[in-house]
Amino acid sequence: MLLLHGYLSNRQSFYYQIQALAQSGAFAVAPDMPAFGASSPIMRAWSVGDYAEWLKHFIDAADIKGADIIAHSFGARVALKLLSSDPSYADKLIITGGAGLVKPRSDAYIRQVKRYRRIKKLFPRYAEKHFGSEEYRSLSPIMKESYKKIVNEDLRGCARCIKNETLLIYGSADKVTPPDEEGAIFNSLIAGSALEIIDGGHFCFSENHAEFNRLMLGFLNGRSQD
Repeated sequence: MLLLHGYLSNRQSFYYQIQALAQSGAFAVAPDMPAFGASSPIMRAWSVGDYAEWLKHFIDAADIKGADIIAHSFGARVALKLLSSDPSYADKLIITGGAGLVKPRSDAYIRQVKRYRRIKKLFPRYAEKHFGSEEYRSLSPIMKESYKKIVNEDLRGCARCIKNETLLIYGSADKVTPPDEEGAIFNSLIAGSALEIIDGGHFCFSENHAEFNRLMLGFLNGRSQD
């Protein structure tokens, strides 16, 4: 099993899944992707494609090509990018809280962006401290550029190309990647995929790990999810 964590997260987020997989006799590999956890920082702004290329080399070096993949949020972006071009890099795919859709911008959002750009020209430090999400403001300059590349790439085309058997698991209270938006759309794009909605938020695999692990192991072992 290969486990891919979310943005600003690390391999420790999969603690309960690693324990469950070990008890089932499976071997879990959970790397910290570049710039996260205990890994080295990036020296330039990486895109989703850059992370997918890194993942390809990691899988080859670890000799785990064809393993099952569990991917959370940003990790799902990376998995979709890689597997859309070469499905042989994994067997089954589990996506939880999967991200990767660029939604239409509201008028309010467009006005806010224009306001930010005006203020940034006059008061750049003020703009950096008071605009954008808390997550974005916490990033270094290089990571901010990488973040913009990542969140502004729509992966619908990649999702349509996925050939791997796929299970989507979303938390019913997920406000980051709502199940009736991201979950339903990815379910419609990935041929033959199944969508499960369980109690929990964006980290439902940790918050509701017993139910998540039941679905995970059933899917990996080929059992019905009912």
